[in-house]
Amino acid sequence: MNQEIHITFPNDISLTIKREDLIHPFVSGNKFRKLKYNLLQAKAENKETLLTFGGAFSNHIAAVAFAGKEQGFKTIGVIRGDELFDKVEENPTLKFAQENGMQFEFVSREDYRFKNENSFLEKLKDKFGDFYLVPEGGTNDLAVKGCEEILTEEDAVFNYVCCAVGTGGTISGLINSAVQNQKILGFPALKGDFLNDEIRIFAKKDNWNLISDYHFGGYGKINLELIQFINTFFEETKVPLDPIYTGKMVFGVIDLIHKNYFPEHSKILLIHTGGLQGIEGMNMKLKQKKLPILKSNG
Repeated sequence: MNQEIHITFPNDISLTIKREDLIHPFVSGNKFRKLKYNLLQAKAENKETLLTFGGAFSNHIAAVAFAGKEQGFKTIGVIRGDELFDKVEENPTLKFAQENGMQFEFVSREDYRFKNENSFLEKLKDKFGDFYLVPEGGTNDLAVKGCEEILTEEDAVFNYVCCAVGTGGTISGLINSAVQNQKILGFPALKGDFLNDEIRIFAKKDNWNLISDYHFGGYGKINLELIQFINTFFEETKVPLDPIYTGKMVFGVIDLIHKNYFPEHSKILLIHTGGLQGIEGMNMKLKQKKLPILKSNG
């Protein structure tokens, strides 16, 4: 569903947001897209178990747990940070995943770096048996195929399509399905330039650019300016934004509009990739830091 943003911008620029967060109550946005064909493939291979990776407040972990339960799979989450072992009840994301049947394997942050190595995966197979591996963040060829379905024919009217970037799967799908003369802009949630190479693995066109000025210090980092922006945007539009991905992207796009980055009369489509389940966990952290909490309803 596309929702026009009724805010007046300079240079007759218009903003519309694609509400991918409304696709599914628990497997929202790009997680739904990335899992669609992976789950079909897991069934085709007669797998009974899904295994994946993620951090303490991972949207991906929550989505795999629910989607797995819904589709009849056992699910295993390899969680970064062995200190979380006895803190599941205090963590809304992990608690949700566990309530939906996910079994956890907590590993140290040091060991987690080896998650893509064969020796690490073989140990997991020895412990849990055969499984279908869903990569951290969900990005692989099948995920990109799913994300190619985000844009529809009616979206051809937009000059720019903007999205947050985590592992590069969503933007790769958008790049591949964009129409001629449409520019795809990605706003990385992480520091570093490695994402260009990751995206080139899957992207089939050169119609894209990454804008790396709006990560707010890195993955999971947030400050008072971003909190106030997300809350003001919600008050003005009734669109909730997550602070890890979409909130930073929307902040960046609006900042660039005011800096005259976009040509006059540009029509811009923002992709809301979901992730709202993480707000509860972020608000717990903000309360500890005595910062304002994020508004997402009411």
